[in-house]
Amino acid sequence: MAKKQILVIEDEEDIRELVRYNLEREGFGVLEAESGEDGLNAAAQNKPDLILLDLMLPGKDGLQVCRELKRSDDLQEIPLIMMTAKGEESDIVTGLELGAEDYIVKPFSPKVLVARVKAVLRRKTAAAAPDAGDVLSIHGITIHPGRHEVTVGGKSIDLTATEFGILHFLARRPGWVFTRYQIVDAVHGEDYPVTERSIDVQIVGLRKKLKKTGDYIETVRGIGYRIKDRE
Repeated sequence: MAKKQILVIEDEEDIRELVRYNLEREGFGVLEAESGEDGLNAAAQNKPDLILLDLMLPGKDGLQVCRELKRSDDLQEIPLIMMTAKGEESDIVTGLELGAEDYIVKPFSPKVLVARVKAVLRRKTAAAAPDAGDVLSIHGITIHPGRHEVTVGGKSIDLTATEFGILHFLARRPGWVFTRYQIVDAVHGEDYPVTERSIDVQIVGLRKKLKKTGDYIETVRGIGYRIKDRE
């Protein structure tokens, strides 16, 4: 089986070396780019299986690169994980809204980074699988697992694999309250290294994409989240 190719777009050489070393230890092929422009060119030429993208880049910053990748018919399906030293919610939410699958805040553990990469690649494979499951409809939201498709009032909503997984999980049991860690386990699998805050950020992005229907996703203070079971 051919190695999965990971493109690392990062201007700091020591971080690129750390990421490359740990990914290659896990059997991945690694491509590198030092700037946003070089990263876009490398993505177009090589069509990697996943992109690790630093947000603080010289020239075109990470959000600009993410925007251009997701606008490209040839590149928009490549999953993307943001790497940021900022930890600023606004940048993270913007990246998720643009279509990034996940994010990781520097400094990060190499083990956590590798786990995130593997989890995103697993979700990509699962999303492409033909196992359809039942179509769900609630509050004007229709969820088609087989097609990995969500529509609201007949209009298609573009969700990342993580956002889709969260919505599908909550919609299967309307009215039930789930903790953040129950959501993580259901969407990513057990022992996925994640903070409670990352689920909060994903929920923010999901609500924004769903617009008014996003209000049906309720925060239950001190516990977690649920989808309302009635109007």
